[in-house]
Amino acid sequence: MRSVSRVANVSINTVGKLLAEAGNACIILHDELVRDVPSRRVQCDEIWSFCYAKQGNVSRATAAPAEAGDVWTWTAIDADSKLIISFLVGGRDATYATEFMHDVAARLRYRVQMTTDGHRPYLEAIRDAFENRIDYAQLIKIFGDSPTTRGTGRYSPPPCTGIRTRRVSGLPDPDHVSTSYCERQNLTMRMSMRRFTRLTNAFSKKIENHCHALALYFVHYNFCRIHKSLRTSPAMAAGITDRLWSLEDVIAKIDEMAPQPKPRGPYKKRTPELS
Repeated sequence: MRSVSRVANVSINTVGKLLAEAGNACIILHDELVRDVPSRRVQCDEIWSFCYAKQGNVSRATAAPAEAGDVWTWTAIDADSKLIISFLVGGRDATYATEFMHDVAARLRYRVQMTTDGHRPYLEAIRDAFENRIDYAQLIKIFGDSPTTRGTGRYSPPPCTGIRTRRVSGLPDPDHVSTSYCERQNLTMRMSMRRFTRLTNAFSKKIENHCHALALYFVHYNFCRIHKSLRTSPAMAAGITDRLWSLEDVIAKIDEMAPQPKPRGPYKKRTPELS
């Protein structure tokens, strides 16, 4: 942000204000346009980040806000078009899982097959949102012991030694019980946004800025970026737009949201008072 402010010769506060306005515009764009998605297979996952300080350091942080600590981003991706159908920023408990699944259900046109990992809050959340009108299975990974060799594996997860699938409701096709696309999307997010890097000083200081960055990323990913395997944008592949968007479209939405300037009153020249 400081580099942009120097290059554009504007205040850093101006850059921050523009990013906040763009983030709000992208939240509205996603909410308005990603509706009635003709998906048949959906994969869901959560990705970890943090705000202001990592959870273990919040108690020692100076002037930490209430939202400081771990932040989870819930995502739902269409396995065919690779469209991000829904995302939610918050905790990893049942309350957020239920809110997330209700939003996913409201954006789908058809009955879908859904796959998640073994996170327990998904069970009740999906039952509450879809009322069992869904073909749902969990893919549960089995992990081995963490690396114990000195100097290796400090920031690496334990090795995955196997997987097992569990049918929860409906008749999910075993050949499509997978979370590969949403996990690959997690990697794309980590590569695209420094605030998702595990060891970083580019973390969000405010939860609002974290949400704005995510909204910008998802709108750019869905509408503006050509997917390498699809040779088109996910939004075009899903049929919710017929053209490739540019950032000028996002700017147009910012201008549309901006309040109209109020008419100015007549200018009155002040005369100096004589003392």
